[in-house]
Amino acid sequence: MLNNLAIKILVLDDETFMLKLIARMLTNLGYGTVVTCDNGLAALALVGTAENCPDLILLDINMPKMDGVEFIRHLVGQHYRGSLILVSGEDERVLQSVEKLVLAHAITVLGYLIKPVLPERLSALVGRCLPPPKGAVKTVKKIYSESELQAGIANGELVNYYQPKVAVISGEVVGAETLVRWCHPQDGLVFPDQFVGLAEQYGLIDDLTRAVLSSALPQARTWLDAGLSLRLAVNLSMDNLLSLSFLDYVVGLTAQAGVPPAALVLEVTESRLMQDQRVSLEILTRLRLKRFRLSIDDFGTGNSSLAQLRDIPFDELKIDQSFVHGAWANDTQRAMFDASLSLARQLKMETVAEGVEDRADWNFLRQRGCDIAQGYFIARPMPAEDFPAWLADWEQRREQLL
Repeated sequence: MLNNLAIKILVLDDETFMLKLIARMLTNLGYGTVVTCDNGLAALALVGTAENCPDLILLDINMPKMDGVEFIRHLVGQHYRGSLILVSGEDERVLQSVEKLVLAHAITVLGYLIKPVLPERLSALVGRCLPPPKGAVKTVKKIYSESELQAGIANGELVNYYQPKVAVISGEVVGAETLVRWCHPQDGLVFPDQFVGLAEQYGLIDDLTRAVLSSALPQARTWLDAGLSLRLAVNLSMDNLLSLSFLDYVVGLTAQAGVPPAALVLEVTESRLMQDQRVSLEILTRLRLKRFRLSIDDFGTGNSSLAQLRDIPFDELKIDQSFVHGAWANDTQRAMFDASLSLARQLKMETVAEGVEDRADWNFLRQRGCDIAQGYFIARPMPAEDFPAWLADWEQRREQLL
């Protein structure tokens, strides 16, 4: 347990009374190194010195001269490595927006406090703080070249992991999402956020998707032969849908693997707007006619929008994790989740909630009547060989969750 005296805390607020009140609360909680500032410039001067740089900043959002949002931008410029707690009397949705901004800048945010500050809430948030290790250096993710990625695909270095999906009402395992990884010969396991976007940029997304499908469909057949009737989901890029040959490839590979089309779910995320949707609309509609299942992924984010629901015959609506995890305790998230769920029901679509991280999320989905759940609370993505052991463990857990 970290000694409270070891944590250096800076309280930044333009109200003298609030500075004194929060400082007194922190002292009463046993935090011995607390500094207060009533303006952003003075606070930045402290952050800029190695000996006085705080491990934690309690930041008021609405201040004259330099507001909290501008202060955050300056923190980024100074490569601040500590944590933030946001403090404000503003609308909670404003605080949530600022929280998202802080996270986008890769600064740790422990949460927010709404004025008047309650000692219990303050204690809970400050208790999460851990000073960054001395000499810690921010890890920069490697950017791969076109030739490296092309070679990785050609050499069979892509491997599929599978994340189970379960029916919320019964707990039955109904499917799995295929999540690709790159087993790099020097760098080890590389996650998709480091290469899928590059594959789109380099024009390699077709090769990547075909590599994923060519491994996933035989695995689906293996599970069917073992008595596991699972719907296997595979992610598609809209860039996959620029050529009619992709349709023939999917149909042919599915038939070759002996997998019924209805057992394959094609999850479509439109990460960028397409200038001409005629070919993609034709491919998706024909896939649907051939009884493949279509899912709109990350609904409510990016370009996965109402217009896509209107234009494409999706079977499934996948509610983005940003509207799922913690929705039981957040009015805005809960409203977004309920609206998505209601829309799917009216369109007679199945709903999948991703980002189910804990028991509270699971209970919320059961209360709301969502169809399918996916997330770390159920299982992390795993190699196919680990699936049977997880399945046996889930059957034991399942009884306790229903």
